[in-house]
Amino acid sequence: MRKRNYARKLDKLLEIPKEVYSNEPKIIITGFDELIIENFKGILEYEEFFVRISTYIGIVSINGYNLNLENMSNDDIKVTGKIESLDIERTLDEGD
Repeated sequence: MRKRNYARKLDKLLEIPKEVYSNEPKIIITGFDELIIENFKGILEYEEFFVRISTYIGIVSINGYNLNLENMSNDDIKVTGKIESLDIERTLDEGD
């Protein structure tokens, strides 16, 4: 526990973004046409109108049409198309 507190203080001091040193996802939305998720685990469902992506703390569901998955890497994924809604479902508590 003490080591974890020390690491958090060091990260704050160095101003390192939390998504860099943890598995917490970062979601970047650009208008209604593009969404990038950093720190994702995997793709659960993929249809032209619906995408479900698993992250380390929950599931991100994207509804729309002409949805495409682009620029996938081990750490991030880009969803393009006409995004109509976004739903985030937490699967882990903050304390875990």
